[in-house]
Amino acid sequence: MSKSKPIAVVSGVAVAAVLLGVVSYTATKPTSPGASGSEAGSSAVAEVSADPSAGVYAELEAYARRDTSDKLALGRADAPVVLIEYADFKCGYCGKFARDTEPLLIEKYVENGTLRIEWRNFPIFGEESEAVARASWAAGQQGRFWEFHKAAYAEGAKEKGFGKDRLAALAKEAGVPDAARFAKDTDGAAARASVRADQEQGYALGATSTPSFLVNGRPIAGAQPLETFTEAIEAAAKAAKSAPAKAKP
Repeated sequence: MSKSKPIAVVSGVAVAAVLLGVVSYTATKPTSPGASGSEAGSSAVAEVSADPSAGVYAELEAYARRDTSDKLALGRADAPVVLIEYADFKCGYCGKFARDTEPLLIEKYVENGTLRIEWRNFPIFGEESEAVARASWAAGQQGRFWEFHKAAYAEGAKEKGFGKDRLAALAKEAGVPDAARFAKDTDGAAARASVRADQEQGYALGATSTPSFLVNGRPIAGAQPLETFTEAIEAAAKAAKSAPAKAKP
């Protein structure tokens, strides 16, 4: 997996950081005296980020790695549209997206080569979030990231916690072949560095809640309705088709 490049938040990126920061605040702002966390106030987020006129920032397209060796990505590296997801395995709305929306996007767009999905670990709920993020990376090193992702986001999974024994059980459920290597990689420096790089990228964008997304430079915050993503993906695909061909680096 390639290293994340340092990113300066300037010009259009700075504007996007403000957008995501405002939307993320709306997502985390309590809607009642007892409400808290990224799941509170999600309906308010939908009103902001579902706006089809939301900005597209060319600078943010560079956040897509398009690395053929990226084990935490799904779809063709040369797909015209890249959806980057910043998420936490302890986030309920991330789980909702993973169960209800993402499979439909995969079936409709990834399988026909239109869309690539790139995962970014963005743990914001403490030590267990950090641990399961590293574990997902470790599962990916054995080619089982998406299977681990599915197991960790299954209905009721987060309520069981993500302690060491639970992570081992999830790895087994995901079909990770080498349990000893999985445990070693989960606690290793490479996993920590990968998660830290993803976090830094998310914070540079101004994201403070999960899930947050980029679709070819268009920021989307929250587990929005399917239509929000299909509109963004189809608009990005249309724009990519009409854009001049880019020279390969």
